[in-house]
Amino acid sequence: MNVSVILFTSDLRLHDHPPLRAALASSDEVVPLFVRDDGIEAAGFAAPNRRAFLADCLADLDAGLRRRGGRLVVRHGDVVDQVCRVATEAGAGSVHMAAGVSRYARRREERLRAALESTGRRLTVHDAVTTALPPGAVTPAAADHFAVFTPYFRHWSRHRLRDVMGAPRAVRVPDGIASGELPARRDIPGVSPGLAAGGETAARRRLTAWLRSGITRYAEAHDDLAADATSRLSAALHFGALSPVEVVHRARGVAGPGAEAFVRQLAWRDFHHQVLAARPETSTADYRPRNDRWRTGHHADADIAAWREGRTGYPVIDAAMRQLRHEGWMHNRARLLTASFLTKTLYVDWRAGARHFLDLLVDGDIADNQLNWQWVAGTGTDTRPNRVLNPVAQARRHDPRGAYVRRWVPELAALGDGPGVHEPWRLRGSGRAARGYPDPVVDPADGPARFRQARGLG
Repeated sequence: MNVSVILFTSDLRLHDHPPLRAALASSDEVVPLFVRDDGIEAAGFAAPNRRAFLADCLADLDAGLRRRGGRLVVRHGDVVDQVCRVATEAGAGSVHMAAGVSRYARRREERLRAALESTGRRLTVHDAVTTALPPGAVTPAAADHFAVFTPYFRHWSRHRLRDVMGAPRAVRVPDGIASGELPARRDIPGVSPGLAAGGETAARRRLTAWLRSGITRYAEAHDDLAADATSRLSAALHFGALSPVEVVHRARGVAGPGAEAFVRQLAWRDFHHQVLAARPETSTADYRPRNDRWRTGHHADADIAAWREGRTGYPVIDAAMRQLRHEGWMHNRARLLTASFLTKTLYVDWRAGARHFLDLLVDGDIADNQLNWQWVAGTGTDTRPNRVLNPVAQARRHDPRGAYVRRWVPELAALGDGPGVHEPWRLRGSGRAARGYPDPVVDPADGPARFRQARGLG
């Protein structure tokens, strides 16, 4: 029997899966393998919310394989060691996997290739599995990547995506390949109580509903905090429970302004992945250093703690941070506001915020998370690095009736329907004191002034 191993990483699905289809086309039997990577756990990246969502994805993937006559093999340890062991046990001559873009993923791939080749086996890495376009598919004439989104998007939009592949009808797995137990969400402590369910089945159901009734309003409603009019597909894309290629194709099939705006956001995801692929150090280092001397010390630590706990005294910021803790997810506009508040109003290093997001976000992705934080902090690809998002003005614009704030900040829920909820410091007497809500950690005018002075802007 000709046997291949298909190594699942951030591509936990059966639909539109090039590595799986290639392995099935070239082999009589395949071993669908997922390795619970010691390296990811040692790096602190295995946060409870992502572990729980991953458990859902693996259970769903295993169920889908079993319906097709196969099963998922789960191992725990060093990825290279476990893949080589499984390949030896199965007598496999080749391994197929999706390409990654992070420094860790690329080093893992290099180690695996060398280890397999030393035993006469072949590693095939497939592009356009976790992104719609591979990172190097479009590049400017004199550089290895685009540093500005708009020209990238023009080229990205003209580039033809590969065709979508169907899920396989049958998967034959060789006998005798041992597997560890599948992880279960119920066994993972510290999971956000409102965390959504993971897995390809749930993701495809959400995608279908989004394309049927949500996407048409996306252009005008995606920044409306209270409307919650975004797709909420980010976690499914991060874990590969959905194919970004398929999502783009299906969204373009709907057409209209909403679909166009949604596809543009998917292009932003590819944009950040191509930046990280070209500059892997930007996961921790400034893409464009601004000679910042970020605030440190006791007062900065107290501000960071208030920000994390949703106790800054700025209702829209606190609402967003509480949503993050409860759901393991945050509205995109709220992510921009909370990041701007930490880096521009409190003038705290973006890495402190990015780390907290990674501790809680179910869709915590190195490329998107770190580079979006850098974009907001002005150390990344933003062409207006010194812009400051005023939290009160933004709240009045994107939560004009205060519904989002009242949902997540119950101390202010009784203030009534209207924009006054965004400035509780303007209340007088008992109307303010009885709320149990904190004073602002910084005066509305002091934060921006401190940032401008630190950046030498006058």
